[in-house]
Amino acid sequence: MSYQALYRKYRSQRFDEMVGQEVVATTLKNAIINHQISHAYLFSGPRGTGKTSAAKIFAKAINCPNQIDGEPCNTCDICQAVTNGALEDVIELDAASNNGVDEIREIRDKSTYAPSRAKYKVYIIDEVHMLTTGAFNALLKTLEEPTENVVFVLATTEIQKIPATILSRVQRFAFRAITSLDITQHLATVLTAEQVEFDEKAIELIATAADGGMRDALSTLDQALSFAQNGLTLDVALLVTGAISAQALSDYITAIAKQEVEAALTQLDMIFADGKNMIRFTEDLMAHFRDMLLAENLAVNVSKPQIFAWIEIATETLQTLKNTTQEKIAADVMTMRLSESMKTADYSQVIAELQKQVASLTKKLDTGDFQLTSAGQQPLPEKKVAPKTAGNYFSKDFVFAALSDATNEARTAIQGAWEEVINSFDSGFGKSMLNHTSAVAASEKFVVVTFNSEFTAKKAAQNQDLQVSFGNFMSNIVGFAPEIIALTNDDWVAVRTEYARLRKTSAAQPVDELPKVAVAEKNVAVEEAQALFGDVVEVLED
Repeated sequence: MSYQALYRKYRSQRFDEMVGQEVVATTLKNAIINHQISHAYLFSGPRGTGKTSAAKIFAKAINCPNQIDGEPCNTCDICQAVTNGALEDVIELDAASNNGVDEIREIRDKSTYAPSRAKYKVYIIDEVHMLTTGAFNALLKTLEEPTENVVFVLATTEIQKIPATILSRVQRFAFRAITSLDITQHLATVLTAEQVEFDEKAIELIATAADGGMRDALSTLDQALSFAQNGLTLDVALLVTGAISAQALSDYITAIAKQEVEAALTQLDMIFADGKNMIRFTEDLMAHFRDMLLAENLAVNVSKPQIFAWIEIATETLQTLKNTTQEKIAADVMTMRLSESMKTADYSQVIAELQKQVASLTKKLDTGDFQLTSAGQQPLPEKKVAPKTAGNYFSKDFVFAALSDATNEARTAIQGAWEEVINSFDSGFGKSMLNHTSAVAASEKFVVVTFNSEFTAKKAAQNQDLQVSFGNFMSNIVGFAPEIIALTNDDWVAVRTEYARLRKTSAAQPVDELPKVAVAEKNVAVEEAQALFGDVVEVLED
């Protein structure tokens, strides 16, 4: 006997053998048990989920003389004839190749004849959505005036293409995609029956690749067994499904996370050279990203917001891949975008740190660690706290030296260009750093910028890319490129006050007795202070 494909050899012959369609099987059995046989049924659902098999089982069960509890015996002449496609009272028709009016009219005419051997004449029309409009109209006439003991079973993968007039005249059964777990268990049963050793991960991979279709899973398994030498292995399953190994995906993601674009592209080249489809690669990549979101411990140091950003990029690329012939180029671009997104996501760490600081400050307020004052009231009892020193992220002497060169013209020019400079940054990181900041003093070499938190001020002071970009933007807009001196609002108030005091003191002391940072002209006029600090200067008469 010639070789029989696995999907035919292990096709369900009873309702209780159907995998993943328990609701449909139970409902059909109950209808048979209670003798509630309708004249027309519509089975809809994804391909390979058992629609045609269920139709043939149903045809056997309603005609089987030995039927028990709604199940066919599969041993009588009727059952065996239906199984072999030899019973003239059960007619199978593929609407994809027989979709015209003439074919349906022929069915309508022949359906008026009584069944010759069985109790019911059953017409099974597969892919019924392929019928023409005229053919549907002819079928509608048949369904409106059904002949006794004639049953129509229509099957389709695209129920949305069935006219409403047809839908209203049939009993509908929705076949769902079979879960990977159910497919895996069935494949294991098949391989055990075939006496083939197998790797559990191999059949899991085949089940996942089948995308809910048992027929596809069995066909892929058949192909895998033709390659297998000593049982079904994971390598063979990867070969026949075109899937990407977990190690290859892990190496690719690790390179992206480290922003090693060349290494990631090299890994992608190796995957492509193995003949892997880039659409399948992207789908496997997205599945891997999903698993990373669910994992408690990640092999790479990546935040969940970053993984969400990766999934968004992969989703966009998947749509591009389905509409282009240049799959490799699209995958290369995706690789570069995935790596580049790591750079623009650094601001999330800044936000996380700021959120920690806010939580800490809130806790201090709740426990009374702050000295709170209001006009006309005495301060609350203050807890002894070590004084904060500003020298841990900026040099006071350096700031004083910069202030000695500050001019009102430079400050005014920079303040006028401030919003334009912030909007010039392409990355969210630059904008997030400089948002809610102010230029409070400036010369053509330096600009003092105040920040709301010390953490952000430190980050700005240490970020060389920010400094270079800021200088370039300022040069284009105002004609000079100052360097940022980053201070918190509180530190700026303290530094400004001390600097003004030292300048005032310098007018009454010999130059050689002044602190180094206070050496400046003795003529400290109100106009100069206002030029440096603007409207914040308050003139008090002694």
